This record gives sequence, C-alpha cells and structure tokens, in this order.
Amino acid sequence: MNVKFDFAKTVYVKPIDVADLPAELRDQAGDLDHLFAVHNADGEQLALVATNALAVHLALENDLQPVSLH
Repeated sequence: MNVKFDFAKTVYVKPIDVADLPAELRDQAGDLDHLFAVHNADGEQLALVATNALAVHLALENDLQPVSLH
C-alpha cells in the first residue's frame, strides 16, 4: 500500500523538564514541573506550552498533525 504522507504538516510534541530549561524560562514556568515543546519536522522548536492538551490544540488549530514523542 502506497500512501503519500505530508511530513511538512507534522509536528512533534515532547515533554520537557522545567529543571532542564534556562533560568529565565524556569521562572516563567511557575510551579510547573514539565512543559511541552512543539517541534517541526526539521527539529525547530515552534512553541513551549503548559500542557500536552494545549500543544495538541495549538497544532490542530494551525492545520498541523501532532505526534507525541516520549
């Protein structure tokens, strides 16, 4: 089965430990332990948000297909 898939419209959602972020971002994260990064197919970070649900919603609202990375 040959199905064409447009990877340009795929984004990857990855949990990030707040402790691994620069001090400025840690301060902005408040009391959260994890944030969720949204990356394009080239690995460029597009967004950093508070919840996985928000990351998925952001992707879908921009006609992108989110894929979870663990």
